Amino acid sequence: MQSFLKDKEFLKSILETMAEGLMVVDKDGNILFFNKAAERITGFKAKEVTGKPCTILNTDTCVTITPEGHRRDCKLFDIGCVTNKKCIIKSKDGTEKHILKNAVVLKDKKGNITGAVEVMTDVTSLYIKDREIEQLKNELKHEYGFLGIIGKSPPMQALFEQIKLSAQSDSSVLIYGESGTGKELVAEAIHKLSKRSKNPFIKVNCAAFNEYLLESELFGHVKGAFTGAIRDRVGRFEAANKGTIFLDEIGDIPQSVQVKLLRVIQAKEIERVGDNKTISIDVRFICATNKDMLQLLENGQFRWDLYYRINVIPIKVPPLRERKEDIPLLLSHYLEKINILNGKNIKRISPQAMELIESYDWPGNVRQLINLIEYSALTSKDEVIDVSDLPEYIFKKPMNIFEKIKNLKDREKILSVLSRYNWNRTLAAKHLGISRVTLWKLMKEYKIDEKIMIEGA
Repeated sequence: MQSFLKDKEFLKSILETMAEGLMVVDKDGNILFFNKAAERITGFKAKEVTGKPCTILNTDTCVTITPEGHRRDCKLFDIGCVTNKKCIIKSKDGTEKHILKNAVVLKDKKGNITGAVEVMTDVTSLYIKDREIEQLKNELKHEYGFLGIIGKSPPMQALFEQIKLSAQSDSSVLIYGESGTGKELVAEAIHKLSKRSKNPFIKVNCAAFNEYLLESELFGHVKGAFTGAIRDRVGRFEAANKGTIFLDEIGDIPQSVQVKLLRVIQAKEIERVGDNKTISIDVRFICATNKDMLQLLENGQFRWDLYYRINVIPIKVPPLRERKEDIPLLLSHYLEKINILNGKNIKRISPQAMELIESYDWPGNVRQLINLIEYSALTSKDEVIDVSDLPEYIFKKPMNIFEKIKNLKDREKILSVLSRYNWNRTLAAKHLGISRVTLWKLMKEYKIDEKIMIEGA
């Protein structure tokens, strides 16, 4: 008896080391054994399911949902075995797990069925990958998609044409746009369509590094160049050789680095930090900014000569408030992704919720819209996102630029900017981030007149 117990414990230790989930049930479907891998896959502890019917796992292929509850509808005991059967189970937290099931019945010496053993392999990640691949294929077929950028509005169609034209050239591109508009996606699209597409696309967020770290990040360094430089390091320019380098937040580059960047663009060569050896490189520059470059130039924060070098092909990415007809497409696209990743099954957004979403001005643009749909998908209890599932900020209408300037009591600011640009309303409006018409209306309301200002001087 003692030997048998030892053998039993030995067998149990082997089953517990399996990567696949293993479950043993009796002839009535009650769970007798549940290994650690089965716990990991389902979220249930062995003690929670042992002695319970296997319907607790709510498997779509062998459990029928009736008004009375879950009823076992298993064909295993009739056919004797199941091989590589794909099915879905509900884990303890309610999420769906896609598994590959192999099962066989157990019989005693007389041939009577005593139970069954089932091995389950978690293939949820593979299922998600398959769905993502299928989704990408569908996106390529859709008229509203362009290399991962979603939109069919006139501003987006114009942007797609600019991307195609830019890809035919090797000149530097400067992408303008507010935060969250998708400037990086535009840069990637240009690279993918260009002759450099098979070579590296290297991204650098210039605002993420201080002056010294940014220089090392871009140019690389040699061993001993500074404290902590324990070995030679290849910089982003070298890594991007023959390809494209994308410098995001270019307006945040310190002036000391601007000088060196100008030399790179002009001479196509770099020097690693701490070295005097010249290294030739061949890269295409694509830069992006959400700042008012004219203001930076006027304030002396950005070099004019560098600006001319990077601004050969300017591209403006429209904010979401200027292409609201794309909102339903964007919501549908990202909702499908969220359904896949989070195991949700949200099918639509109610008309009332959609009306609120479309009436909002979206200062955070597409990035904010993605955050909204992620939040709403989590709070939704059924297949529809309703008004009650939306975040609170959606009910507060943001102030427009006219109201902001009024509230800030900015008559003096308008006067100052007009004076700086010698009363050139076009340049002043650009500096303030408003249109000439809005500037004219503000001047009229605040009784600002160039002749009056000159006479009073």
